[in-house]
Amino acid sequence: MAENEDVQVQPAVEATDSETESMSDVLKGVVDITPGDLVQGEVLVIDNDKQVIVGLGGGQEGIIPPRELSTERFDNPSDVVKVGDIIDVVVLRDVKDKEQGSFVLSKKRVDQRKVWEDLQEVFDKGETIEAPVTRVVKGGLTVDVGVRGFVPASQMDVHYISDLSQFEGETYTFKILEIDPNERQLILSRKVLLEAEQAEAREEALNALEEGSTVKGTVVRLTNFGAFVNLGGVDGLVHISEISHERIGHPKEKLSKGDEVDVKVLSVDREQERISLSIKDTLPGPWENVAEEMPAGSVVQGKVKRVTDFGAFVEVKPGVEGLVHISEMAHKHVETPHEVVAKDEEIEVKVLSVNPEDERISLSIKALEDAPEGQQSQPAQQSNRADEKTEPRAEVKQPSLRDDDEDGAFTLGDQIGDQLSSFMSDNNDDDDNQA
Repeated sequence: MAENEDVQVQPAVEATDSETESMSDVLKGVVDITPGDLVQGEVLVIDNDKQVIVGLGGGQEGIIPPRELSTERFDNPSDVVKVGDIIDVVVLRDVKDKEQGSFVLSKKRVDQRKVWEDLQEVFDKGETIEAPVTRVVKGGLTVDVGVRGFVPASQMDVHYISDLSQFEGETYTFKILEIDPNERQLILSRKVLLEAEQAEAREEALNALEEGSTVKGTVVRLTNFGAFVNLGGVDGLVHISEISHERIGHPKEKLSKGDEVDVKVLSVDREQERISLSIKDTLPGPWENVAEEMPAGSVVQGKVKRVTDFGAFVEVKPGVEGLVHISEMAHKHVETPHEVVAKDEEIEVKVLSVNPEDERISLSIKALEDAPEGQQSQPAQQSNRADEKTEPRAEVKQPSLRDDDEDGAFTLGDQIGDQLSSFMSDNNDDDDNQA
C-alpha cells in the first residue's frame, strides 16, 4: 500500500507542477492595464459601426470609437488602419459591458501627443508651419495642424480685415506665438511673417534707390500735403509742391489712388526710411519755349490767380504766371487792383516782356485799350522809363512779396519800379534847373 501510495502521489505532484507552470505562463502574458496607459495593440476587426477592435495581449481587447481614431476626417476606418496593423493607443477608461472589449482606447490622442511634441520643437526652433483654415469663429479663425490652432483676427494680416470668411478653406504659413500642450492651447500668427517680408522688401528697395534717379511707382494714398507712392516695398512722399509745375490746392486735382507715375528720387534717409520724390521734375518745364509761344507784343488769355496791392498775377499757361502791375491795369489812376480785376477772372492781356531764365513775364491790360485823348504819349514815356530801369531793377535782389518762396517771384523792385523811376527823373530835372 505504501508503494502504491507513493506511485499514486507522484502523478498528482507532477500534475500540480504542470498546472502551476501553465498558469504562470498565462499570468505572465496578462498585462496590467489602467486608464491613462500608453500601450501597443493589434487591429483585429473593424465592425459595422466603424469601431476598431484592438487586441492588447493576454486575451484582453479594447475598442476605438470612430471619433478617437484619427485627427483627420475620414469616411471609413480602413482609410486610417488595416487589420493586422500594430498601433499605439492610450487607454481612456474601463468598460462594464465587455462584450466587445474591456477598455475604450484612443489612437487620435496618441497622434495628437506626437503632434504637440513636433509643434513644441517647431516653436523652440522658431520655424513655421503650414495649415488650412477650417472655419471662422468669434475673434478669429481656427486651423488644423493635427490639433486645433487659433489665429486671432488681428494676426491674420498686416491690415484690418472685416470679412474673415475669405480665408476659410485656404492654406497659409503661420508662426507659433504661444503653445501649451497641457492646456491644448496653440496661438498662431500670419501677420508677423508678412511684416518680416515687408521689412525685407523695404530694405532691398531702400538700398536700390539712388538720389537723382527716376523710377516708376504706384500712388497708394493721398493727403492734404502730398501723395504717397509705393516703389515696390517702400513708400515715398511726393510733396504737393512737387506734383505739378502749376499751383494746385489738393493732390487729387492731379492724381488718383492706383495711378502709375514716374518719380524722381530727391533724397533717401535710410535710417528713418524716408524718401522724398518729385513728379514735377520728370515733366517738361512750363517755362520751356515760353518766349517762342508768347513773345513780347503777343496777346494771350489768362486767369487771375492772385490779386495783391501792387498788381495781379495771371496764369497764362499751366505753371506760368505773369504780373500785371497796377500801373498797367488802366490808363486812369487805379487805387487798388481789385477795382479792375478779381481772383479767378478770365482776362485778356498783352505780353510786354518775357524772361524765361528768371521765370518772369510782364503783362498789361491797358495796352489793349485805347488811351483817352491827351494821354497818347504817356505809354511811350512810361515805356522809356521802364526800359531805362530794366537792368538796375534786375540786379536788385529784394525779398519776395508773394505768399510763398517760389523761384522767379516778382520782387519789391517790381512793385515800386515806376515810383523809383519817377523819383529819379524828378531829381534829374532839379539838377538841370540848378545848373
